[in-house]
Amino acid sequence: MTAPAGPIRADDPLLADRAHGWKSAYVHIPFCRRRCPYCDFAIVAEPTDDDIHRRYIAAVLTEIARAPDFASLDAINFGGGTPSTVAPHHLARVVAALGERFGVEHPEVSIEVNPEDWNDELAHGLLDAGVDRVSIGAQSMHDVVLGALGRLHVAREVRMAVEGARAAGFRSVGVDLIIGHPMESDAAWDATVEAVLAMEVDHVSTYTLTVEPGTELAAAVRAGEAGPDDDVQSDRYEVFLDRARSAGIDRYEVSNHARPGHHCRYNLATWSHGEYVGFGMAAHGHRWGRRTRNHRRFDRYLDAVESGSSPILGEERLDTREQERDRLMLGLRLAAGAPITPIAERFLDGVEGRRFVDADLVRRSGGRLVVTDPLRADMVARAVLSVPLGDC
Repeated sequence: MTAPAGPIRADDPLLADRAHGWKSAYVHIPFCRRRCPYCDFAIVAEPTDDDIHRRYIAAVLTEIARAPDFASLDAINFGGGTPSTVAPHHLARVVAALGERFGVEHPEVSIEVNPEDWNDELAHGLLDAGVDRVSIGAQSMHDVVLGALGRLHVAREVRMAVEGARAAGFRSVGVDLIIGHPMESDAAWDATVEAVLAMEVDHVSTYTLTVEPGTELAAAVRAGEAGPDDDVQSDRYEVFLDRARSAGIDRYEVSNHARPGHHCRYNLATWSHGEYVGFGMAAHGHRWGRRTRNHRRFDRYLDAVESGSSPILGEERLDTREQERDRLMLGLRLAAGAPITPIAERFLDGVEGRRFVDADLVRRSGGRLVVTDPLRADMVARAVLSVPLGDC
C-alpha cells in the first residue's frame, strides 16, 4: 500500500498506535502572577523572584538526576502554572538534564505561555532552550470575556504573540480556549473562533469551563451568580468543530485539535496510554504499570527533595488487565478510538455496551472502539469501569 503523501493527520489510528510507544517527560512549573477565578491547579499564585525560581529548578534538576532509568524521550512538555514566567535559561537547564539522564533524539519540546509574557527575548530564549512548539493561553478573543475570566491580557496581545511566534520560527504555534463563561455570548464565541482560525494557528486546545470546588468561581456560583451551561457549551464546541474542520484542523482528542503534522506528541502519547515521567511539584508519572504523584504543596515538594527524600506522595500499581482497562478508557477520548481488547469486547457484550451501540454512541471501526460523540467520551469511560476485570 502506498503511504499517504504529506504530513499524517492527527486523528489517524496508526499515529495513535505509534504514540502508545512514545516516552515523554512532563515538567511542572507552578508559578503564576495570580490565580484565575476558575483555576484549581497546583500553583504558586504570589509574587516570586529569580531566587525562588532558581531554588525550584535546582530541586527539579535534583529529582531528574535521582530518577530511575527510563528511556530516550520523544517529547518534553512544560506545563503549570505558567512556564513563561520563568527565565528560559532555567528551562534550558531542565531540557539538558533530561537529555543527559535519559537521552533524546529530536524530541518535541512544548511549552505553555501567556500572551502578556511574549516578547522577542522570550521567543529567542525558548528557541535556544530547545522549545519547538508553543501553546498560547488565549482563552478567548473577546476582551469582556477575558476580563470575566480574570485574565491579564487582551485579545490584541494574543494576535501579537501568535505573530511573534510565527516570525521567530517555532515549528508549531497553538492557542488554548475556554468555552462557556456566562459572560460569553454566542456572538463572542463566534468572534473568538473566527479570530483564531484567521490567525492560521497549527493547534487549538478547547476546554469547557468547569466549576471546581474551592475556586473563586465556585464561591460566586454558590452566592447566586450564573454558572456555565452544559447545553450552551456543547453547542459552542460543535460550532468550533465544524469551523475548524473546514479550516483543515482535525480533532484528535476531545480537547485537542491540529493540522496534519502538528499534533502535540505529549498530549497524544498521554491519551494513547504512553509512559511518561513527571518532575516538579504535583507532577504525575506513569511507567511500568506504576502511577505516581508528587507533593502538591510547594514547601513540601522542596523540603522532600532538598532533604534527600523522594517527592512522591503516593503511587498506584497496576496489573496487566488494569493497564489494559486504563488504555481503553483513555483511548475513548481519541478521535481514533482505542484498540478492541478482551475488556472492550466484554464491555460491548454487556448491557451498557449494547445500549451505547444501539444508540450509535460507540461503534467498531477498523479493529478499534470509537465514541461518536466526543462530549460523551467520559460517560462511556465511566461505564467501562463497571466491567469486572476477573471476567476478561
